[in-house]
Amino acid sequence: MPTLGVEFLGFKMKNPFILASAPPANTIEMIERAFEQGWGGAVTKTIPLEKVPVHDVSPRIHSIGFPGFEADARKVYAFGNIELVSQKHADYWMAGITQLRKNWPDRFVMASIMADGGAQGDWVELAQRSEQAGALAVELNFSCPHGGMPPHAVGAAIGQDPVIAARIVRWVREAVKIPVLVKLTAAVSDLRQLGRVLIDAGADGFCTINSFPVLLGVDLQTHSPMPSVHGKGNLGGYTGRALKPIALRATSEIAPLGKPVSGCGGLTTWEDAAEFVLLGATSLQVCSAVMLEGYGIITDLCDGLMGYLEEQGADSLADLRGKALANIVPHARLEYERRMVSTIDLATCTRCGKCAISCRDAGYQAINEAADRTPAVDPRKCDGCGLCTQVCPVWDCMKLEPATATT
Repeated sequence: MPTLGVEFLGFKMKNPFILASAPPANTIEMIERAFEQGWGGAVTKTIPLEKVPVHDVSPRIHSIGFPGFEADARKVYAFGNIELVSQKHADYWMAGITQLRKNWPDRFVMASIMADGGAQGDWVELAQRSEQAGALAVELNFSCPHGGMPPHAVGAAIGQDPVIAARIVRWVREAVKIPVLVKLTAAVSDLRQLGRVLIDAGADGFCTINSFPVLLGVDLQTHSPMPSVHGKGNLGGYTGRALKPIALRATSEIAPLGKPVSGCGGLTTWEDAAEFVLLGATSLQVCSAVMLEGYGIITDLCDGLMGYLEEQGADSLADLRGKALANIVPHARLEYERRMVSTIDLATCTRCGKCAISCRDAGYQAINEAADRTPAVDPRKCDGCGLCTQVCPVWDCMKLEPATATT
């Protein structure tokens, strides 16, 4: 049988799935319940020092639903939040980390820490206390997208400044012996350059990525940004399924730098997990999916990923790690000569007209409709852009096929 076991930052994990530093890892009791159900590890909610006041607002979480399902939690497409770091301070977490390591020695426990960008003593204290408590690694939170804590650089303001970020990595790297992982923000112009700078400073690995800064919406009646805090709002962090494409892009850019990567962002299904692995991730962090479905999703994640290994004839995730990276090439290296054209399966076509409308108004005017609304593709006009295959509501009704000599 294949194995889901991985080695991450020098620690052998039973499976690659880790609770991200987020609401599902809000307390030690919650993390222990997740471990009971089979999670391979957890990152603590980001730990502040005792002297740092943490004042969360209420409400602080809002969601975007799939069209037509906005009120159905099972159809949430994305979350936006303005939640800060843990309301519990370092003394609580350090005792809890020791407890977790004692009770669950086979689980990966990493401490997420954050302080003011100029406070060397605070970063060093948090890192050293985490190490002394038994944390297997520290995750430097350079990516929280909203403020509300110290007055200077914090969170994403650090991750967007290579000079500040590298300086903090050096401080922590010199202060502890355990691995130092950096949780990145994708809200930068060149992740590769930032990654190289942080590796030179001593980073042992990366988490790709934290939530992305967004404004989730505006209430049309009250004119208040969402989530609305008594009529006012703030830029928040974007999470959930909608974040996955951004996280995959970040993973594909950071993994080739050669350091271990923990993939994070929109991971909801075992298929998502496989995508992160194929792009180079070793461990996999999950947040929003747990917020929607609970810790029990670990069973489906593991069973599905195990089945994928068997299907691929792989003994372990290491056999598949990074396999997709070679297929990401510059645009100039893509195939230009081989032409595709759309085809329609009239047996399943519902004559809805969506393909003809989209091709007419946003494509190449290659789809015509008969009097009974039966669509037909003119292969001489079809440019193979694929738009019609994506707007068609019937699965596999429209496909792209290689053009023939007559088309």
